[in-house]
Amino acid sequence: MPRRIIIDTDPGQDDAVAILLALASPELEVMAITTVAGNVPQPLVTDNALKIVELAGRGHVPVHRGCERPLLRPLYTAEYVHGPSGIDGADLPDASWPPSPGHGVDVIVEACMASVDDPITLCPIGPLTNVATALVKQPAIVAGIAEIVLMGGGFFEGGNTTPTAEFNIYVDPHAAAIVFDAGVPITMMPLDVTHQALVTPEHIGRFRDLRTPVGDAVAGMLGFYERHDVEKYGIGGAPLHDPCVIAYLIEPDLFSGRRCHVAVETASELTMGMTVVDWWAVGDREPNALVMNEVDADRFLDLVVERLATL
Repeated sequence: MPRRIIIDTDPGQDDAVAILLALASPELEVMAITTVAGNVPQPLVTDNALKIVELAGRGHVPVHRGCERPLLRPLYTAEYVHGPSGIDGADLPDASWPPSPGHGVDVIVEACMASVDDPITLCPIGPLTNVATALVKQPAIVAGIAEIVLMGGGFFEGGNTTPTAEFNIYVDPHAAAIVFDAGVPITMMPLDVTHQALVTPEHIGRFRDLRTPVGDAVAGMLGFYERHDVEKYGIGGAPLHDPCVIAYLIEPDLFSGRRCHVAVETASELTMGMTVVDWWAVGDREPNALVMNEVDADRFLDLVVERLATL
């Protein structure tokens, strides 16, 4: 039986690739896509998710609009990385259908409450506002969650938005703190692992060589997206952050890490959104997350290309 998942997302070019990878993988059943303000504001993230679902030819997957701002802080967005649309580089037409009815938070709550006997996996690849709000609104949903596999945070790699904070956690650190304290099994894909999963011009060429609408769109989006990280870090490509979450669900042996306690800084403006990972078990708190720090990058990129070739 396919693993049932909900993708919570703020597309974003790398979010778009993650959504396409999930929709191309028979091991996964995407029950719903919920959107959250992050890389760009609502309703752009919702429009982008709809466009990506239509691009994949998977119109049966419902897309639900979620939260418009973080729990306590002003919204911080990343057009400087993703462009004004969030998915610059691909000129995708507007979707031919609107978002599905129901707020994203309510969709998460209802799906989890109905899944106690067959728990589902939540896949947040944006700020954690929707997931945290669902946990606060109805704490009993933890019984219907098999695992939360998320992209966010960093430790040895530091941050990509502030010296200590990764974007998704920085945008809504209070939500992240709620999620990490919820007592749900968590697998964390931090910058430590996603910065190894680089898409290079060679990989972009492989997408373009597919000669399909999906291949052309992905090549265009990633060609735009990589310019920021190449300029900022002086590396040979752009990290495919969010697809790591989906790849882990398909082939978990691509990744390795260790169980650690993770706390999120919510008080200090200097280190706001820092994920404090007790990698060496020097503290007295029990591990609450499986924190990944290594990926077989070649196999990972091969998987992404091969699966997207089927759409």
